[in-house]
Amino acid sequence: MAKQEGLIKLKGTVGDLSFYKTKDGHLARMKGGVDGARIKSDPAFERTRENGAEFGRSGKAGKLLRDALRSFIRNGSDSRMTSRLTGEMMRVVKADGTSTRGKRNVLDGELELLEGFEFNSNAKLGTCYFRKVASTIDRTEGKATVSFGVITPKSDFGAPEGATHVRLVSGVAKVDFEAGTFEVSEAQPYLVSVAAAEPTKEAISLNSTFAKAETKPLFLVLGVEFLQLVNGELYSLKNGQYNSVSLVKVSGLAQP
Repeated sequence: MAKQEGLIKLKGTVGDLSFYKTKDGHLARMKGGVDGARIKSDPAFERTRENGAEFGRSGKAGKLLRDALRSFIRNGSDSRMTSRLTGEMMRVVKADGTSTRGKRNVLDGELELLEGFEFNSNAKLGTCYFRKVASTIDRTEGKATVSFGVITPKSDFGAPEGATHVRLVSGVAKVDFEAGTFEVSEAQPYLVSVAAAEPTKEAISLNSTFAKAETKPLFLVLGVEFLQLVNGELYSLKNGQYNSVSLVKVSGLAQP
């Protein structure tokens, strides 16, 4: 793969060269590759088929999780989030120590490896909120909680220029990777002015609920959204590029 230089940028195919545009600029590469039918049947490509099967399984699992958390990540994600999440799902699959190569999957892997995943690498949680949060998933009580303690907005948040308010959002998603379904419960958001210099009168926590004794994988997400108040209406800054969305707690498949 090579980068195109000069004033004229090409798109399409010329001889054995393919020219195309990506987020990294205008690139060029040689045409080629092994015939698809051979990859599907030739014993020499058995490892390739196994890797492809697990990559496909990871991509499908990542898409299901993105769909489950769509209402959160639409307000805070970067352009490479999908590929980054697929990569992390591959880590989960490769942690499967029981299935044979090519049949490893997310349920027998380590879904907890996704804990701490940042959907927006341009606005990570630690740069938006400077203090630690405590996150818990209680399957017995059917409750997921993100606890902040007492908040002093003016000093605790890294608000970008132009922000007048910050909204804390959270929710828990139950994801059934076998059936390809999910259920989401959202907590009551907390909204406060970023200019407030006094600490809140009480500790702040966001609570989500789910069925007690749930056994499916659970994903607790936290979003920090910066807003601007204009004529009585709140608007997201730069289409959410300053917002942080993180998986703060993950609980994999539980035994019934």
